[in-house]
Amino acid sequence: MMNTKAKGAPELPLNTILSGDCVEVMNALPENSVDLIFADPPYNLQLRGDLHRPDNSKVDAVDDDWDQFDSFEVYDRFTRDWLKAARRILKPNGAIWVIGSYHNIFRVGAALQNEGYWILNDVVWRKANPMPNFRGKRFTNAHETMIWASKSEKAKYTFNYEALKELNEGVQMRSDWVLPICNGGERLKDANGEKAHPTQKPQSLLHRVLIGSTNPGDVVLDPFFGTGTTGAVAKMLGRDFIGIEREEAYIKVAEERLGRVRKLDKEALEVTRAKRAEPRVPFGQLVERGMLRPGEELHSLNGRYKAKVRADGTLAQADIKGSIHQVGAKLEGAPSCNGWTYWCIKRDGKSIPIDAMRQQIRQEMR
Repeated sequence: MMNTKAKGAPELPLNTILSGDCVEVMNALPENSVDLIFADPPYNLQLRGDLHRPDNSKVDAVDDDWDQFDSFEVYDRFTRDWLKAARRILKPNGAIWVIGSYHNIFRVGAALQNEGYWILNDVVWRKANPMPNFRGKRFTNAHETMIWASKSEKAKYTFNYEALKELNEGVQMRSDWVLPICNGGERLKDANGEKAHPTQKPQSLLHRVLIGSTNPGDVVLDPFFGTGTTGAVAKMLGRDFIGIEREEAYIKVAEERLGRVRKLDKEALEVTRAKRAEPRVPFGQLVERGMLRPGEELHSLNGRYKAKVRADGTLAQADIKGSIHQVGAKLEGAPSCNGWTYWCIKRDGKSIPIDAMRQQIRQEMR
Protein backbone atom coordinates (compact mmCIF):
# COMPACT_ATOMS: atom_id res chain seq x y z
CA MET A 1 0.00 0.00 0.00
CA MET A 2 1.08 3.57 -0.69
CA ASN A 3 1.22 6.11 2.12
CA THR A 4 -0.66 9.35 1.54
CA LYS A 5 1.42 12.17 2.99
CA ALA A 6 0.08 15.48 4.19
CA LYS A 7 0.35 18.34 1.76
CA GLY A 8 3.23 20.73 2.13
CA ALA A 9 5.95 18.12 2.64
CA PRO A 10 9.32 19.94 2.87
CA GLU A 11 11.23 17.52 0.62
CA LEU A 12 10.40 16.08 -2.77
CA PRO A 13 8.06 13.20 -1.84
CA LEU A 14 8.84 10.66 -4.53
CA ASN A 15 6.45 7.84 -5.38
CA THR A 16 3.77 9.27 -3.14
CA ILE A 17 0.21 10.53 -3.49
CA LEU A 18 -0.24 13.94 -1.87
CA SER A 19 -3.74 14.74 -0.70
CA GLY A 20 -5.07 18.25 -1.23
CA ASP A 21 -5.61 21.11 -3.65
CA CYS A 22 -3.09 20.85 -6.50
CA VAL A 23 -2.12 24.54 -6.45
CA GLU A 24 -1.43 24.56 -2.72
CA VAL A 25 0.49 21.29 -2.87
CA MET A 26 2.62 22.33 -5.86
CA ASN A 27 3.42 25.67 -4.23
CA ALA A 28 4.79 23.75 -1.24
CA LEU A 29 7.15 21.63 -3.38
CA PRO A 30 10.76 22.65 -4.13
CA GLU A 31 11.31 24.95 -7.10
CA ASN A 32 12.88 23.45 -10.27
CA SER A 33 12.51 19.88 -9.02
CA VAL A 34 10.33 18.02 -11.54
CA ASP A 35 11.29 16.73 -15.01
CA LEU A 36 7.83 16.30 -16.52
CA ILE A 37 4.23 17.14 -15.66
CA PHE A 38 1.31 15.25 -17.15
CA ALA A 39 -1.94 17.06 -16.42
CA ASP A 40 -5.47 15.83 -17.05
CA PRO A 41 -7.41 18.77 -15.57
CA PRO A 42 -11.21 19.08 -15.33
CA TYR A 43 -12.60 19.66 -18.82
CA ASN A 44 -15.46 21.96 -17.71
CA LEU A 45 -17.87 19.99 -19.91
CA GLN A 46 -20.83 22.32 -19.28
CA LEU A 47 -23.32 19.43 -19.40
CA ARG A 48 -26.97 20.44 -19.34
CA GLY A 49 -29.19 17.66 -18.01
CA ASP A 50 -28.91 13.89 -18.36
CA LEU A 51 -27.72 12.18 -21.53
CA HIS A 52 -29.62 9.10 -22.78
CA ARG A 53 -28.98 6.41 -25.39
CA PRO A 54 -31.52 5.63 -28.14
CA ASP A 55 -32.96 2.87 -25.92
CA ASN A 56 -33.52 5.54 -23.22
CA SER A 57 -30.84 4.13 -20.91
CA LYS A 58 -28.83 6.81 -19.10
CA VAL A 59 -25.22 7.47 -20.09
CA ASP A 60 -22.73 7.51 -17.21
CA ALA A 61 -21.39 10.95 -18.15
CA VAL A 62 -19.01 13.23 -16.25
CA ASP A 63 -21.20 15.15 -13.83
CA ASP A 64 -18.93 15.18 -10.77
CA ASP A 65 -18.53 18.32 -8.65
CA TRP A 66 -14.84 18.61 -9.58
CA ASP A 67 -15.82 19.31 -13.20
CA GLN A 68 -18.29 22.09 -12.34
CA PHE A 69 -17.27 25.74 -12.75
CA ASP A 70 -19.60 28.75 -12.46
CA SER A 71 -18.23 30.51 -15.55
CA PHE A 72 -15.45 30.56 -18.12
CA GLU A 73 -13.82 33.31 -16.07
CA VAL A 74 -13.69 31.07 -13.00
CA TYR A 75 -12.28 28.20 -15.07
CA ASP A 76 -9.64 30.45 -16.66
CA ARG A 77 -8.53 31.67 -13.24
CA PHE A 78 -8.26 28.08 -12.03
CA THR A 79 -6.19 27.21 -15.14
CA ARG A 80 -3.82 30.14 -14.69
CA ASP A 81 -3.26 29.28 -11.04
CA TRP A 82 -2.34 25.63 -11.54
CA LEU A 83 -0.21 26.32 -14.64
CA LYS A 84 1.76 28.98 -12.75
CA ALA A 85 2.35 26.60 -9.82
CA ALA A 86 3.35 23.84 -12.23
CA ARG A 87 5.88 25.99 -14.08
CA ARG A 88 7.59 26.97 -10.83
CA ILE A 89 8.40 23.36 -9.95
CA LEU A 90 9.50 22.31 -13.45
CA LYS A 91 13.25 22.05 -13.98
CA PRO A 92 14.68 24.53 -16.52
CA ASN A 93 14.65 21.82 -19.20
CA GLY A 94 11.37 20.33 -18.04
CA ALA A 95 8.18 19.96 -20.04
CA ILE A 96 4.45 19.57 -19.58
CA TRP A 97 1.67 17.63 -21.27
CA VAL A 98 -1.93 18.80 -20.86
CA ILE A 99 -4.84 16.79 -22.23
CA GLY A 100 -8.31 18.15 -22.90
CA SER A 101 -11.31 18.26 -25.20
CA TYR A 102 -12.85 21.04 -27.30
CA HIS A 103 -14.53 22.28 -24.11
CA ASN A 104 -11.28 23.49 -22.55
CA ILE A 105 -8.12 22.80 -24.54
CA PHE A 106 -8.12 26.08 -26.49
CA ARG A 107 -8.43 28.08 -23.30
CA VAL A 108 -5.65 26.00 -21.74
CA GLY A 109 -3.40 26.53 -24.78
CA ALA A 110 -3.69 30.31 -24.54
CA ALA A 111 -3.03 30.18 -20.80
CA LEU A 112 0.09 28.05 -21.37
CA GLN A 113 1.54 30.66 -23.70
CA ASN A 114 0.59 33.52 -21.39
CA GLU A 115 2.42 31.81 -18.50
CA GLY A 116 5.66 31.55 -20.50
CA TYR A 117 5.56 27.94 -21.68
CA TRP A 118 6.70 27.19 -25.24
CA ILE A 119 4.35 24.92 -27.19
CA LEU A 120 6.18 22.11 -28.99
CA ASN A 121 3.31 20.09 -30.46
CA ASP A 122 -0.39 19.51 -30.22
CA VAL A 123 -1.05 15.79 -30.38
CA VAL A 124 -4.43 14.41 -31.35
CA TRP A 125 -5.43 11.24 -29.53
CA ARG A 126 -7.85 9.65 -31.99
CA LYS A 127 -9.94 7.12 -30.12
CA ALA A 128 -10.19 3.77 -31.86
CA ASN A 129 -13.49 3.07 -30.10
CA PRO A 130 -15.16 6.41 -29.21
CA MET A 131 -18.54 6.83 -27.57
CA PRO A 132 -21.11 7.68 -30.27
CA ASN A 133 -23.08 10.91 -30.36
CA PHE A 134 -26.42 9.60 -29.12
CA ARG A 135 -28.46 12.68 -29.96
CA GLY A 136 -27.29 12.68 -33.56
CA LYS A 137 -26.95 16.45 -33.64
CA ARG A 138 -23.16 16.72 -33.82
CA PHE A 139 -20.18 14.76 -35.10
CA THR A 140 -19.08 11.85 -32.94
CA ASN A 141 -16.47 13.34 -30.63
CA ALA A 142 -13.72 10.84 -31.47
CA HIS A 143 -10.59 12.59 -30.23
CA GLU A 144 -8.93 14.55 -27.46
CA THR A 145 -6.05 16.97 -27.81
CA MET A 146 -2.79 16.99 -25.87
CA ILE A 147 -0.50 20.01 -25.78
CA TRP A 148 3.20 19.32 -25.23
CA ALA A 149 5.17 22.36 -24.10
CA SER A 150 8.61 23.08 -22.68
CA LYS A 151 9.14 25.38 -19.70
CA SER A 152 10.61 28.05 -21.96
CA GLU A 153 11.57 28.66 -25.57
CA LYS A 154 15.24 27.79 -25.00
CA ALA A 155 14.68 24.69 -22.85
CA LYS A 156 16.56 21.53 -23.90
CA TYR A 157 13.61 19.22 -23.35
CA THR A 158 13.80 15.42 -23.62
CA PHE A 159 12.58 13.88 -26.87
CA ASN A 160 13.41 10.23 -27.52
CA TYR A 161 12.81 10.40 -31.27
CA GLU A 162 14.40 7.06 -32.12
CA ALA A 163 12.50 5.22 -29.38
CA LEU A 164 9.17 6.55 -30.65
CA LYS A 165 10.17 5.66 -34.19
CA GLU A 166 10.84 2.06 -33.17
CA LEU A 167 7.55 2.00 -31.26
CA ASN A 168 5.92 2.93 -34.59
CA GLU A 169 7.55 0.10 -36.63
CA GLY A 170 10.47 2.21 -37.82
CA VAL A 171 8.36 5.10 -39.09
CA GLN A 172 8.60 8.62 -37.66
CA MET A 173 5.93 9.09 -34.98
CA ARG A 174 3.19 11.46 -36.11
CA SER A 175 1.13 13.84 -34.02
CA ASP A 176 -2.08 11.82 -34.46
CA TRP A 177 -2.20 8.77 -32.21
CA VAL A 178 -4.82 6.08 -32.73
CA LEU A 179 -5.33 4.34 -29.38
CA PRO A 180 -8.39 2.79 -27.72
CA ILE A 181 -10.15 4.36 -24.78
CA CYS A 182 -9.84 2.71 -21.39
CA ASN A 183 -12.24 -0.21 -21.17
CA GLY A 184 -12.45 -3.93 -20.42
CA GLY A 185 -10.08 -5.31 -17.80
CA GLU A 186 -8.09 -2.08 -17.68
CA ARG A 187 -11.10 -0.08 -16.46
CA LEU A 188 -10.94 0.16 -12.65
CA LYS A 189 -14.13 -0.47 -10.67
CA ASP A 190 -15.19 0.62 -7.21
CA ALA A 191 -16.70 -1.59 -4.49
CA ASN A 192 -20.09 -1.37 -6.21
CA GLY A 193 -18.77 -2.54 -9.56
CA GLU A 194 -19.12 0.95 -11.06
CA LYS A 195 -16.40 2.88 -12.89
CA ALA A 196 -13.94 4.13 -10.28
CA HIS A 197 -13.28 7.26 -12.35
CA PRO A 198 -15.28 8.62 -15.31
CA THR A 199 -12.26 9.77 -17.35
CA GLN A 200 -9.61 7.13 -16.62
CA LYS A 201 -6.91 7.36 -19.30
CA PRO A 202 -5.53 4.23 -21.01
CA GLN A 203 -2.05 3.04 -20.07
CA SER A 204 -1.06 3.00 -23.75
CA LEU A 205 -1.41 6.79 -23.90
CA LEU A 206 0.84 7.39 -20.90
CA HIS A 207 3.31 4.76 -22.08
CA ARG A 208 3.86 6.67 -25.31
CA VAL A 209 4.11 10.02 -23.52
CA LEU A 210 6.67 8.81 -20.96
CA ILE A 211 8.76 6.77 -23.40
CA GLY A 212 8.93 9.78 -25.72
CA SER A 213 9.61 12.60 -23.28
CA THR A 214 11.29 11.16 -20.16
CA ASN A 215 14.18 8.90 -19.18
CA PRO A 216 14.48 6.31 -16.38
CA GLY A 217 14.96 8.07 -13.06
CA ASP A 218 13.10 11.23 -14.12
CA VAL A 219 10.47 12.69 -11.80
CA VAL A 220 6.96 12.82 -13.29
CA LEU A 221 4.24 14.79 -11.51
CA ASP A 222 0.50 14.50 -12.12
CA PRO A 223 -1.49 17.27 -10.39
CA PHE A 224 -4.85 15.59 -11.19
CA PHE A 225 -3.84 12.05 -10.29
CA GLY A 226 -7.26 10.40 -10.28
CA THR A 227 -6.89 6.63 -10.15
CA GLY A 228 -3.16 6.84 -10.90
CA THR A 229 -2.56 5.88 -14.53
CA THR A 230 0.42 8.25 -14.71
CA GLY A 231 1.92 6.79 -11.54
CA ALA A 232 1.34 3.19 -12.61
CA VAL A 233 3.06 3.64 -15.97
CA ALA A 234 5.86 5.74 -14.44
CA LYS A 235 6.57 3.07 -11.83
CA MET A 236 6.59 0.31 -14.43
CA LEU A 237 8.99 2.29 -16.65
CA GLY A 238 11.45 3.15 -13.88
CA ARG A 239 10.44 6.79 -13.45
CA ASP A 240 9.67 8.37 -10.07
CA PHE A 241 6.22 9.89 -9.70
CA ILE A 242 4.37 12.36 -7.53
CA GLY A 243 0.59 12.34 -7.58
CA ILE A 244 -1.72 15.06 -6.27
CA GLU A 245 -5.37 14.26 -5.68
CA ARG A 246 -8.08 15.75 -3.48
CA GLU A 247 -10.74 13.05 -3.77
CA GLU A 248 -10.21 10.38 -1.12
CA ALA A 249 -12.10 7.74 -3.11
CA TYR A 250 -9.69 8.11 -6.04
CA ILE A 251 -6.67 8.04 -3.75
CA LYS A 252 -7.79 4.74 -2.27
CA VAL A 253 -8.20 3.14 -5.71
CA ALA A 254 -4.85 4.55 -6.89
CA GLU A 255 -3.00 3.21 -3.82
CA GLU A 256 -4.34 -0.28 -4.39
CA ARG A 257 -3.49 -0.09 -8.08
CA LEU A 258 0.08 1.11 -7.52
CA GLY A 259 0.67 -1.65 -5.01
CA ARG A 260 0.16 -4.18 -7.81
CA VAL A 261 2.60 -2.55 -10.26
CA ARG A 262 6.12 -3.94 -10.67
CA LYS A 263 9.02 -2.06 -12.20
CA LEU A 264 10.56 -3.49 -15.37
CA ASP A 265 14.17 -4.69 -15.14
CA LYS A 266 17.02 -2.43 -16.23
CA GLU A 267 17.57 -4.12 -19.58
CA ALA A 268 13.89 -3.86 -20.48
CA LEU A 269 13.92 -0.12 -19.73
CA GLU A 270 16.64 0.61 -22.30
CA VAL A 271 15.28 2.36 -25.41
CA THR A 272 16.73 3.14 -28.83
CA ARG A 273 18.60 6.43 -28.90
CA ALA A 274 19.70 8.66 -31.74
CA LYS A 275 23.31 8.13 -32.78
CA ARG A 276 24.02 11.82 -32.31
CA ALA A 277 22.99 11.45 -28.66
CA GLU A 278 25.64 8.78 -28.00
CA PRO A 279 28.97 9.86 -26.43
CA ARG A 280 31.66 10.38 -29.06
CA VAL A 281 34.49 7.83 -28.90
CA PRO A 282 37.55 8.43 -31.14
CA PHE A 283 39.12 5.28 -32.62
CA GLY A 284 42.41 6.36 -31.07
CA GLN A 285 40.91 5.82 -27.61
CA LEU A 286 40.79 2.08 -28.29
CA VAL A 287 44.55 2.24 -28.91
CA GLU A 288 45.25 4.43 -25.86
CA ARG A 289 43.35 2.06 -23.60
CA GLY A 290 45.15 -1.04 -24.92
CA MET A 291 42.02 -2.56 -26.41
CA LEU A 292 43.91 -2.53 -29.73
CA ARG A 293 47.71 -2.57 -30.01
CA PRO A 294 49.75 -0.70 -32.61
CA GLY A 295 50.78 -3.19 -35.30
CA GLU A 296 47.65 -5.35 -34.96
CA GLU A 297 45.80 -6.08 -38.17
CA LEU A 298 42.18 -5.23 -38.78
CA HIS A 299 40.29 -6.94 -41.60
CA SER A 300 37.29 -5.71 -43.53
CA LEU A 301 33.88 -7.23 -42.85
CA ASN A 302 33.83 -8.70 -46.36
CA GLY A 303 37.27 -10.27 -45.81
CA ARG A 304 38.85 -8.58 -48.82
CA TYR A 305 41.25 -6.15 -47.12
CA LYS A 306 43.57 -5.83 -44.14
CA ALA A 307 45.14 -2.77 -42.50
CA LYS A 308 47.55 -2.20 -39.62
CA VAL A 309 46.73 -0.13 -36.54
CA ARG A 310 49.16 2.74 -35.93
CA ALA A 311 50.04 4.36 -32.62
CA ASP A 312 48.19 7.59 -33.42
CA GLY A 313 44.87 5.86 -34.07
CA THR A 314 45.17 5.77 -37.87
CA LEU A 315 45.42 2.77 -40.20
CA ALA A 316 47.95 1.87 -42.89
CA GLN A 317 47.49 -0.43 -45.89
CA ALA A 318 50.42 -0.28 -48.31
CA ASP A 319 50.53 3.37 -49.41
CA ILE A 320 47.05 4.17 -48.08
CA LYS A 321 47.00 5.85 -44.68
CA GLY A 322 44.35 7.66 -42.70
CA SER A 323 41.41 7.21 -40.38
CA ILE A 324 39.37 4.00 -40.19
CA HIS A 325 36.79 5.74 -42.38
CA GLN A 326 39.21 7.16 -44.95
CA VAL A 327 41.12 3.91 -45.47
CA GLY A 328 37.92 1.88 -45.78
CA ALA A 329 36.48 4.28 -48.34
CA LYS A 330 39.73 4.31 -50.38
CA LEU A 331 39.97 0.52 -50.48
CA GLU A 332 36.35 0.14 -51.58
CA GLY A 333 36.51 3.02 -54.05
CA ALA A 334 33.54 4.57 -52.26
CA PRO A 335 32.87 8.23 -51.44
CA SER A 336 32.54 7.38 -47.74
CA CYS A 337 32.72 4.49 -45.31
CA ASN A 338 31.65 3.87 -41.71
CA GLY A 339 34.89 2.43 -40.38
CA TRP A 340 33.28 1.30 -37.14
CA THR A 341 31.10 -1.25 -38.92
CA TYR A 342 33.60 -1.95 -41.75
CA TRP A 343 36.61 -3.12 -39.70
CA CYS A 344 36.95 -6.19 -37.46
CA ILE A 345 39.66 -7.73 -35.28
CA LYS A 346 40.46 -11.42 -34.77
CA ARG A 347 40.37 -12.51 -31.12
CA ASP A 348 40.48 -16.14 -29.98
CA GLY A 349 39.64 -17.24 -33.48
CA LYS A 350 36.57 -15.02 -33.63
CA SER A 351 35.97 -11.94 -35.74
CA ILE A 352 34.87 -9.01 -33.53
CA PRO A 353 33.64 -5.70 -35.01
CA ILE A 354 35.59 -2.79 -33.59
CA ASP A 355 32.22 -1.12 -32.96
CA ALA A 356 31.71 -3.63 -30.11
CA MET A 357 34.74 -2.08 -28.38
CA ARG A 358 33.33 1.40 -28.91
CA GLN A 359 30.02 0.35 -27.36
CA GLN A 360 31.90 -1.05 -24.35
CA ILE A 361 33.49 2.36 -23.76
CA ARG A 362 30.16 4.13 -24.23
CA GLN A 363 28.56 1.85 -21.65
CA GLU A 364 31.27 2.80 -19.17
CA MET A 365 30.74 6.50 -19.95
CA ARG A 366 27.01 6.17 -19.20
